[in-house]
Amino acid sequence: MTKINHLFPAQGKEHVSTQPIPVPSEQSAQAQTPRHVAIIMDGNGRWATRRHLPRLAGHKAGVASLRRVVEWASDEQIEMLSVYAFSTENWGRPRIEVDGLMRLFWETIRSDLEKLHRDGVRLRHLGRLQDLSPDIQKAVGDSVELTRNNTRIGLNVCFNYGGRAELVDAVRQIIADGRSPDTITEELIASYLYTRDLPDPDIVIRTAGEMRVSNFLLWQTAYSEYYATPTLWPDFGREDLLAALDSYRQRQRRFGKVSVPSNQ
Repeated sequence: MTKINHLFPAQGKEHVSTQPIPVPSEQSAQAQTPRHVAIIMDGNGRWATRRHLPRLAGHKAGVASLRRVVEWASDEQIEMLSVYAFSTENWGRPRIEVDGLMRLFWETIRSDLEKLHRDGVRLRHLGRLQDLSPDIQKAVGDSVELTRNNTRIGLNVCFNYGGRAELVDAVRQIIADGRSPDTITEELIASYLYTRDLPDPDIVIRTAGEMRVSNFLLWQTAYSEYYATPTLWPDFGREDLLAALDSYRQRQRRFGKVSVPSNQ
């Protein structure tokens, strides 16, 4: 449910400098606490399999882990979380698992909404809501409306989400709105994305040791930092979150530029 510049300079005669491009201080300094953390919550199925449990038990354990992480993230002064809960590709999983995930999503909204609201969590859905059942659509809409003005932490749930699908939806709407080619800019495209008024993620955390982006926030994470941990999502603890944040704080975010050493 963000916002950049043209990659190429204007045509014509240019002066090309051989000096490093100074980077604004907030970018050249070591990164501080990230404002927006995105998480690919991977490993629920493997967690269940290792315990000889049905895969849905792993997804339920994953929901419990998410509840904890929202609390810890708020304690660490993180303003926003975006979590990958169900992708557009996940429809290809066995029907019993898909049905279980849909039921779990609906039940979690019903059971957790009041507490999330009391705790100041602002909920938002990112993805193709229209493909979900009417009862889920209503539950999502009600949860977003109820928590709209909460300010403690934002929780963006990417459910029936795909980065390519998001771009397709944006392009379709741009065409439907009659935009001419010469008006197409990065800013315009960003304004048609599900995340149109949200900051880009500062860091993407992926659990379960996988090293791929899995069609998650493709546009928004162009310059996000990435952190992978072998920990399965249901086992993700406070120490895992702190390790990711510590790794982030050791990095310099240059956004394609070259930082100038402080002694120059």
